[in-house]
Amino acid sequence: MDREEKVLRRKRRHLRVRKKVVGTEDRPRLTVYKSLKHIYAQIVVDPPIGPSKTIVGASTLSKEVQEELKNAKSKTEKARIVGRLIAKRAIEKGIKKVAFDRSGYKYHGRVKALAEGAREGGLEF
Repeated sequence: MDREEKVLRRKRRHLRVRKKVVGTEDRPRLTVYKSLKHIYAQIVVDPPIGPSKTIVGASTLSKEVQEELKNAKSKTEKARIVGRLIAKRAIEKGIKKVAFDRSGYKYHGRVKALAEGAREGGLEF
């Protein structure tokens, strides 16, 4: 399977999941994006009409966790740290429950680690 086909399959899975997962005011959507080096997480509210609104975000590029990330040995450990950071920022904004949107990625490896880190930080899925 070449790279283009792999990306296309992920996008199809993402569209299929997005039909069902919607971020409301009561339960916003925790969405994940991963590149080869970094992982990003955002908490988003999807209004009935108009564009989605990002409430809070975190990534491996966030200044708060740079020292902690230097000690991490793998990208999976870094994803768990980012999960804890997004949970901390969400709780500061008064968000406790979220709907997890894995963006078409399989629930495995870095995506799973980010979700577990968010749960450790106090978010409920």
